[in-house]
Amino acid sequence: MSVMQESVGRNLDFAHPPHVLLVEDEPSMAKGLEMVMNEKGYHVDLAATGQAALNAFGADTFDLLVADLRLPDIDGMEVIERVRGIHPDTKVIIITGYPSVSSAVKAVKVGVSDYLRKPFTSDEFLSAVSDAMMEKKPSMEELITETEKERLIQKQEVMRVLERATQDTDFWGDLLENGSNALKDYQLSSSARAAIISGDLDWLQKNVGELKKEQVELLLSRLEREVW
Repeated sequence: MSVMQESVGRNLDFAHPPHVLLVEDEPSMAKGLEMVMNEKGYHVDLAATGQAALNAFGADTFDLLVADLRLPDIDGMEVIERVRGIHPDTKVIIITGYPSVSSAVKAVKVGVSDYLRKPFTSDEFLSAVSDAMMEKKPSMEELITETEKERLIQKQEVMRVLERATQDTDFWGDLLENGSNALKDYQLSSSARAAIISGDLDWLQKNVGELKKEQVELLLSRLEREVW
């Protein structure tokens, strides 16, 4: 996410600055989001784990919870459900690099204000925060449609890479030598990129579907090498 880019719009004026708890275990992401919210007048606390987030809610009150779904200890959705059970008025924004239909459905059921897919810009993030404070919420249909669309795009992009790799020896060599740098022109999630780079057949067949024989052989040949 480009949290350092200049964000549009005026700073918001609050009689009492909204108190936000940001739960994110990636330090650079957490600090970047904290910075852009502080610049807009929000009072931000950080938590790097799910347990730290729950402890924070036990000691203080928050107007908004911004939580990643993948945390090092407790699943982010569990944190959100526990917080909403005790503090139903707290607004919630999910940020995730691993969107799925199941998590989108759960998000709507627990009443989240938005479901942001990484990477996103600072303006997209601030817009979601502003909408949350004004109690604007997406519908389940909107969330699921976007998630299904992303899954289809990922499947198509992975297949494009594999098709090209089996037909273009120069591209295959570029992948072997340069790894993810050879994939910069494709719209791939971090998981899809890692699966291609590592030759993770299980992930690819689960998330993309049955592969062609030549694609499987290509990936198996990659597994025989110590480096990509």
